[in-house]
Order: sequence, then structure tokens, then C-alpha cells
Amino acid sequence: MNRQLIVIWTRRRNQTAKVLLAGLLASSAFAFTAVAQDSLRNAAVTDAKLTTWSPFQSTFYKRTWGVDIVGVKAVSSGYMLRFSYKVLDAKKASELNNKKVTPYLLDAASGAKLTVPSMEKVGQLRQSAPPKDGREYWVIFGNSSKLVKRGSRVNIVIGNFHVNGLTVQ
Repeated sequence: MNRQLIVIWTRRRNQTAKVLLAGLLASSAFAFTAVAQDSLRNAAVTDAKLTTWSPFQSTFYKRTWGVDIVGVKAVSSGYMLRFSYKVLDAKKASELNNKKVTPYLLDAASGAKLTVPSMEKVGQLRQSAPPKDGREYWVIFGNSSKLVKRGSRVNIVIGNFHVNGLTVQ
């Protein structure tokens, strides 16, 4: 009788240990996921530190990158954002149309990082032909959940090209 009680107690102890171990693993996986998501959100906000747009910045982009920034405009009822620029020096502006570089738009207020949508038959919604002087080019960013609204201040990143503090019109 005493031996049967010891066997039953040992089995229950093993079952309890298994349940506790499973709970520990599940909670640590949940905590890891929460920490990872929080750090990604903070990184997006940190990357998108905003400044106000000034005429000095306009001159900088004209001289350094050979482009005149037209702006960012909400299109398709706000489901897409169009970044437009006019090429003044095609040689300097060539990186903006490089297919290998992934452009994205950052919004610090919402922490959103928008990318260029790709259509099945059309491809990416951006112009990637070699730039020509005097022409206006654009890049479309998907805003399907409408996180970025008119009046939001955003940053544009295309490779080494960074534009900070543009207001969405």
C-alpha cells in the first residue's frame, strides 16, 4: 500500500513538472515576441527622427543629389502616397531610380514604415528608367491601412538618399 502511494505521488510530480515546464516555455516565447516587436517599433521611430523642411534643405538636394523635391501627396483616397521629384542633374540622381535599392517611407508619429507595392504584371510602382534632366519622377508607397494621413511629417529613404520632414499633402 505504501509503495503504491509513492508511485502515484511520483507520477503526479512528473506531470506537474511537465505542465510547469510547458508554461515556462510558452511564457518565455510570448515575452520574446513582445520584446522583439517593441524593439522593431522603437527602431522605426528612432530612424524617422523628423525635422522641419527648409529652403536650405532644398538647396542641399539640388546641389548634392541633382533633384528638386516636389513633395509627398496622398493619392487613391489615401491608400497610396506619391513622392515626386524633378531631376536637375541625371548623373547625380541616378541612385534614386536604381532597381536594386529598396525605397521606403517612414512616419514617426505612427511608427509606420511603408514600402513600394509590386503588381503582378506591372512590377514595382516606381520609375526605374535612367533619369533625364528636366523630367519629373515619382515613387508610390502603399498605405493600405491609412496609417499616414494628410498633414503627417514623413521621411523618404532610397539607398543613401534621405529626405527628412516632408509634409504629406
